[in-house]
Amino acid sequence: MLGTVVSTLGLVAFCWLALVALLALQERRLIFFPTRTLSAAPADYGLRAEELSITAADGVSLHGWWIEGAGDRVLIWYHGNAGNIGDRLHNARWFVDRLGVDVVLVDYRGYGRSRGTPDEEGIYLDGLAIYDAVAARSVRAEDIVLFGRSLGGAVAIETALRRPVGALVLESVFRSVRALAREHYWFVPPAVIRTRMDNESKIGGVAVPTLVLHGDRDGIVPLAHGRRLFELAARPTRFHVIEGAGHNDTHLVGGEPYAEAWTAFLSRVDESAP
Repeated sequence: MLGTVVSTLGLVAFCWLALVALLALQERRLIFFPTRTLSAAPADYGLRAEELSITAADGVSLHGWWIEGAGDRVLIWYHGNAGNIGDRLHNARWFVDRLGVDVVLVDYRGYGRSRGTPDEEGIYLDGLAIYDAVAARSVRAEDIVLFGRSLGGAVAIETALRRPVGALVLESVFRSVRALAREHYWFVPPAVIRTRMDNESKIGGVAVPTLVLHGDRDGIVPLAHGRRLFELAARPTRFHVIEGAGHNDTHLVGGEPYAEAWTAFLSRVDESAP
């Protein structure tokens, strides 16, 4: 009997180790879900846009669009982990129509027409290169808003730590990859997770007005992650819960309260600008 129990426990331990090893080997595939084919172009949504070609510091070529709005403010949008920029154009139309901003939407390495393969350090380089391409056009730092959704929040926070900006907006953003892994892969020891994206340890160093948006039905990144980031922010301005929204439908479900959260925040940023 004892031998059977020992054998069973040994088999369970072996299966657990094998599963953890497999997940560790496939870590990047579990975090990044790029697609290469662009599903749409700005013109399909009635948007005027200039095609961008940007080179990151390590030589990787990035592709994107500068979508024209009606004002001086530029929204640099660091998108989430799946698809590519072609999947964000309906939302980009909303930003142009409701906020009047220019939208700079560029794919990370490995996404869409951008070269390379995504990893944490690589997409941080991409975020800085995108910012630098905007700043090179004589856009004032106070007119630049960094918008990070989900995985893109890590890129936005890293960029805000290293470049001057007017404001930071985070939507559906996780505390860290390890913290998020505990929600979905609780059986995986944190020590084997190499990708950090440790937003909760960084956000306190971002000294600009910060808006945090999060759906209360987000089954991928629970609402508590967004609330914690707001609590840790150096200059928290507003935490807006998007009622009824999951992880990917925020602008569709949010309605007027969502739009008002954006416009009120940007108005306060304007009032506080030197």
